Amino acid sequence: MFGAGAMGTAIAMHLARNANETVLWAGPYDAGVLPALTTERRHPGLPEHLPASLVVMGPEDLGRAAKDMDIAVMGAHSGGARTLARLVRDGAGSLPLVVSVAKGLEPETGRRMSEVYSEEAGHRRVASLGGPALAPELAQGLHTGAILAAGGREAAEEVAAAFRSSTFHVSVTDDLLGLEYCTVAKNVAAIGLGMLDGLGKLSGVAHRNAKAALFTVAFQELMRLVVGLGGRPETVGGLAGLGDTLVTSLGGRNRLYGELLGEGVEPAAALAQLQGRGMTVEGVDSTRDVHRLASSKGLRLPFLALVHAILFDGAPAESIFESLREPAHD
Repeated sequence: MFGAGAMGTAIAMHLARNANETVLWAGPYDAGVLPALTTERRHPGLPEHLPASLVVMGPEDLGRAAKDMDIAVMGAHSGGARTLARLVRDGAGSLPLVVSVAKGLEPETGRRMSEVYSEEAGHRRVASLGGPALAPELAQGLHTGAILAAGGREAAEEVAAAFRSSTFHVSVTDDLLGLEYCTVAKNVAAIGLGMLDGLGKLSGVAHRNAKAALFTVAFQELMRLVVGLGGRPETVGGLAGLGDTLVTSLGGRNRLYGELLGEGVEPAAALAQLQGRGMTVEGVDSTRDVHRLASSKGLRLPFLALVHAILFDGAPAESIFESLREPAHD
């Protein structure tokens, strides 16, 4: 596992508990958590200690960490994926089967994570992990359902064999494009749904009816977007789309960002507040990406468009309710 963020560490913990010989490599950007990982054997953002079998290595140990590896799991966020891939490739000499856990597109190019890693690895043996998998619960070994996608089913099955356990339930698909676009759009949906939590804090009203209705609208728009881009309806209707959108709207950084907006915090200030707490909010860049992708396909997606307007055009958070008036969602 290359990258010791909360999700990377949680996945490394799971893989080690699952009788895989696992190394967690903390890179230069993980300097803030490396002391806790090595001395306390615990990531500050996770509730459980590391299993005894998990080996932790620092930036200077990249060569040792990569030696004889069969699978390289990449824990970078979407903006750092290419940098991490080059760092690991140059340190190891080559990249084997690669697994991405990032949920977003490369900011500079709009490429999907499998495209980025394929370009840097020089081969197409790349898989992406999707589905509802929150890091704290994964670290605790709680029951989780996930889905792995790869262009070739053989690669997906090889990764799934390493991940599957009695509590980590993994299905596979060859709809790599569909899964990766689901991971982009679900974060945008979570921001919009989180706004209702913030508005509810101000008013003392939970907005459960509205949140259920807006969740339905968000899912319908996710379906139209991903299918319009070439993904399969069953991918959107499964763990990668519906499942991940649900769990992200209940908890996570993107929902929390939306909650702050609902409370009246300006978008830039809310992002700075969470970044100051060590959180990467991939949904902000993903909101731009979804807006661009929908426009390129001529898709009218009012809920997702309103999230964009609130983040970048100065629209108030309460305008998110306007998407309930759209007759297309009756």
